[in-house]
Amino acid sequence: MRLIIIIACLATADAFVLSARTPLIIATKRTTSPHNTPLIILASTQDSHAHDEEWDTEAQMQMAKFSTLPRHESSDEVEVNQVLIKMEKAIQDLYMASANSSSSCKHTHEDWKVDNSYSLGSDSEKVFANTYVDLGKVDTVGFDYDYTLVTYTDELLDLIYDMALKRLVKDFIYPDEMLTSNMKFDPQFSVRGLAVDRENGWICHLSYTHSVAVAYEGRQKVSRERLMKEYSGKRALKPTERKKRLKPLNDLFSMAECCLIADVVQFFHDSNIPFCPKNAVVDILKAIGATHISGDFHRLVAENPEQYFEPRPYLKEVLQSLKDSGKRLLFVSNSPFWYVDAGMNYVIGEKWKDMWDACIVSAGKPRFYTESTRPFREVSQSTGRIKFKQVKTIEPGEVYSEGCLKELTKCLDWFSVPSSRKDEDEDELFTQGGSPVNPTVLYIGDSLFADLVDAKRDFGWTTAAVTPEVGWEFELAEKVQFDNAQTVIDLLLESLRTIQDKLGPGVRTEADIEVIDKLERLVSLWREEQNTLLGNPFGSVFRAKYQPSLFAHSLRRYCDLYMPNISALRHYSPQHRFYPQDARLLSHELQRGNLAEFDDIMERYE
Repeated sequence: MRLIIIIACLATADAFVLSARTPLIIATKRTTSPHNTPLIILASTQDSHAHDEEWDTEAQMQMAKFSTLPRHESSDEVEVNQVLIKMEKAIQDLYMASANSSSSCKHTHEDWKVDNSYSLGSDSEKVFANTYVDLGKVDTVGFDYDYTLVTYTDELLDLIYDMALKRLVKDFIYPDEMLTSNMKFDPQFSVRGLAVDRENGWICHLSYTHSVAVAYEGRQKVSRERLMKEYSGKRALKPTERKKRLKPLNDLFSMAECCLIADVVQFFHDSNIPFCPKNAVVDILKAIGATHISGDFHRLVAENPEQYFEPRPYLKEVLQSLKDSGKRLLFVSNSPFWYVDAGMNYVIGEKWKDMWDACIVSAGKPRFYTESTRPFREVSQSTGRIKFKQVKTIEPGEVYSEGCLKELTKCLDWFSVPSSRKDEDEDELFTQGGSPVNPTVLYIGDSLFADLVDAKRDFGWTTAAVTPEVGWEFELAEKVQFDNAQTVIDLLLESLRTIQDKLGPGVRTEADIEVIDKLERLVSLWREEQNTLLGNPFGSVFRAKYQPSLFAHSLRRYCDLYMPNISALRHYSPQHRFYPQDARLLSHELQRGNLAEFDDIMERYE
């Protein structure tokens, strides 16, 4: 669909169509970006004289590579060169129209970076489906707390980073100079779904095949040659070695962890201090863990909710709508009661507990799903202390800690064993994957592996992930610059397929390989440009260079739904039925549509 839309735009923009002899200046404006990567700005020769002082001639020559396609040197490959000429014209025309219609030459890099504070109610506030889900058949909706019911400002990650850094210096005797070296959490560096290599301290972005697509040592990108050498020439590790070396950084809290690891490694390199990366990673992980366990940052957040919690104007409306439709509400959080109470009081009000049919804190997920003997303990709402009495039933409006899913099935009458299996052993039933657990539970959380994987895989619950990144990227994808970059990538990839078809099945000549290599380098340049627009060096959380990321693969595998925030549910009826946008997975299922769109482009430039 993307290419068809572009053709329609080009058809109405004849004034911007270039002839083969029209010179094109592709220039970059000198801008400041976190990664020193310039944004591509295109302007025609006629426009360039008005901006002589703003444009850098050297940059013009460098960035001309972005839209100049190679040519096959052999006179026998006329059809190959025809494809290249037509694609080059399509790319140039597209950007000429864009430059004139949006006055893009007046914008800086900062104008096009993703804005994480997208507006509520925008098109990016949608619920996306991986499978068919009928909310009308869901009778129980469960929620996580952190980054699900409540979301945090960037100041929370600043706080975690600063506390862990001070702990490194104080408790692990790291250099005092770290505290005066301007080391701060950088929200433009990391994304969710990365991994740290415990052996070398690299921050890695993994594809769905577990290949390392991109890696950073400190703040320096690791070269392809070093990647291949480190990972046995494959960019990947054997499964057993991968589990030992790579620690996933899957939740939003881990972005501070990721940034601190990179900054400590960079500090040692810049200061010429010999160090063992393996030991540094161990120390940093301990410092981050101690920061969480100590409760130090929890206390500061609870005392200053306006500073650390983002307002949630629609949260109460969403919960009340679900409640009014007859659904039970289940609250299951790993956070302690006093911390949860502070946040929920801020975003909903003091009577927040009245909305829940069951409220569980300090749950210890994923152990809440995997263990079978942890009992529940009732929490005093006035003092926060744990009561000593045995919990036999879960009552609405009360608060309980710890426990496990098996005990929950005993303490509630919501869950039932099918009548056909009532004679079977209870323990055997429970361990067979959720038979005694009502399958009409929808559980919503932000952490795939702490909140959702076991609930989905072992107990058959319907799961939904809160992924704010989809909202940010959805809005960015609608911006002209990002959409154009993706269109160019699509054109280049289809050109590569078509050219190889025309070259036939025989052995490739050096000239053949040279053309293919140059086109692949152009694809890489355009992907880097998209990463720049995303505002971080790793690119999209959902893609690892050319492939879906491991995070995206897990999201599709373990989550029936995903959404930018809980507030998105207010746009849907409690009986809404969600359908997957496109359940196709294999290339042959998508190829027919892509070829038709490419053929339309080729006909346009006959």
